[in-house]
Amino acid sequence: MGKLPKFADENLLVGVATSDDAAVYKVNGELALIQTVDFFTPVVDDPYLFGQIAAANSLSDVYAMGGVPKLALNLVGFPGCLDPSILGDIMAGGADKVREAGAILIGGHSIQNDEPLYGLSVTGYVHPERIWKNFGAKPGDALILTKPLGSGVVNTAVKGDLASEEAQRQAVRVMSTLNRYAKEAVEGLPVHACTDITGFGLIGHAVEMAQASDVTLVLEGGNIPLIPEAEEYASMGLVPAGAYRNRGYFGDKVALGGTEDALADLLFDPQTSGGLLISLDGDAAQKAMERLADAGTDVEAALIGYAEEKGEKLIRLA
Repeated sequence: MGKLPKFADENLLVGVATSDDAAVYKVNGELALIQTVDFFTPVVDDPYLFGQIAAANSLSDVYAMGGVPKLALNLVGFPGCLDPSILGDIMAGGADKVREAGAILIGGHSIQNDEPLYGLSVTGYVHPERIWKNFGAKPGDALILTKPLGSGVVNTAVKGDLASEEAQRQAVRVMSTLNRYAKEAVEGLPVHACTDITGFGLIGHAVEMAQASDVTLVLEGGNIPLIPEAEEYASMGLVPAGAYRNRGYFGDKVALGGTEDALADLLFDPQTSGGLLISLDGDAAQKAMERLADAGTDVEAALIGYAEEKGEKLIRLA
């Protein structure tokens, strides 16, 4: 990545410099385009559910920027040895999520690949003065997480045939739920920063927010929502390799205090189609939680901490 040329344009409002969730390009005083792309290999066995999860994950970056998805393109890799009907089910799941988002699926591109890959390139709209960025958190802000953690750990337990049906069902529900509903719930409130929780885990994405905002984020471990049984699986050592990589990369920026090992593993757990981490004015926190409770997603959101003046560490567990 270091060898890539740096592009500059007066209308590029958000680029790669801040490790934000998507690029934003100003068209005029009323409209900016959000552009993002994401794809990955299957995280569940069911092709239709995989398509839904991958699409929800790809659409999420637009919501994390405060925008609305408008256009989507399929990105497909598929082995020639598999039944084409499987690919049809994957794309049907993705199409249904795009439809749920209110966007339009307008084609895409496919290649033959040794294992299935699926995702979307998504274009969204946002007002240039109402962009949510992954920086801007202020001391005194409240922190809200809009989905439980633990999808990486539960998926690891599934691979070992150790996950219960209920844990699997809850993980799929979390991963396939659009962040549209959380975004719409807090829209209009004084949101100072926002990002979605994906491969870097809660800690990694919180570090990026804290560093870019020049604050410390305090996470209250007891308030962080978890997928049922995820902490039990983590205590059994069913932790994906990505969690250890995240801990190795971000661990020196975090004061874990007396956090139990299983919970710490979940804080570093790479998430698939995770929730939004929202930093907003503390006075608006209760209103935001009331709106999220009325969003009708049946996915738990929680107040998980606050921002304070920058200290020795970017993240502090309380």
